[in-house]
Amino acid sequence: MTVAREVEPLRVESIAQIHHMLGLPPPAHPHLAVIAASWQEPARVTVPLAGRPIVSDLYVISLKRGDECRLELGRQVFDGQAGSVAFLAPGQTLRPLDASNAQPDGQGWTLAFHPQLLAGHPLATAIQQYRFFAYATEEALHLLEPEREALTSVVRQVEREVAAVPDAFSQEVITAQLLLLLTYLQRAYARQFQLRATAAASVARRLADHLGGVLAGSPREPPSVQSCAHALGYSPDYLSDLLRAETGTGTREHIQDALMQAAKARLLLAGASSSQVAYTLGFRHPQHFARLFRQKTGQSPSAWRRTQLGWPRPSKRAGH
Repeated sequence: MTVAREVEPLRVESIAQIHHMLGLPPPAHPHLAVIAASWQEPARVTVPLAGRPIVSDLYVISLKRGDECRLELGRQVFDGQAGSVAFLAPGQTLRPLDASNAQPDGQGWTLAFHPQLLAGHPLATAIQQYRFFAYATEEALHLLEPEREALTSVVRQVEREVAAVPDAFSQEVITAQLLLLLTYLQRAYARQFQLRATAAASVARRLADHLGGVLAGSPREPPSVQSCAHALGYSPDYLSDLLRAETGTGTREHIQDALMQAAKARLLLAGASSSQVAYTLGFRHPQHFARLFRQKTGQSPSAWRRTQLGWPRPSKRAGH
């Protein structure tokens, strides 16, 4: 029996490497490029890519119009749809599934940049706030036409700036353009979250049902943001952002509220100690449970139970 050999991943470390893979001239900027754009000359792929995992050291933002490509990112397969934007952050893996139609179609484009582009600029740290780089592929951004036009306009400005003769202002202009692009993307995602929170079944209700089922038993550990996101079919950041759009609070707060509801119900059972309640909720260390309980209620578990049951405080003996 012949065992299929796993294809060795290709690591993409620079903009120059991308240009070489696509048969393009050397890049005008060492750390940034606009490629595979509908208004550019078709690329000539020089490296076999179909089915080969690619580990990227770059940030990538890619707009696809029509069925231009099929990609696998993480566990999910993404079929390009009209007006969809997908993202890749350094260290993530991309797998092209079909290289037979690698040329741009419609009005798509791809912008790639190396983290070194942002070195010494506040955006180097601030880029962490743009959580869509951590979203799974099926959580791509689906654009309205005005949003697509605004994004494409900024990308073309970036392309022109990169092609111009650099001067003392070039770096600041490019980072300002990137910041504008990221802000437009953030605004479009906010619109998409709000639309889904209104039109779709309540994500908060689905999460509450999931947490209720988990906590009704005796979990080996308390629910986490990661486990809840996996159960509901989202990436952790995307789930938290959906919940914030719907309820104003993220996944962690919902989990803690559900833990407190379950803990209070157990504390009111006869003979249940604080430590026993902690263990039944999956806490390995009762002091961690007690700390969370005090943070959420302002009381220790024992004090809260005495208050609810109307028990008197333990009296001190005279002279003690």
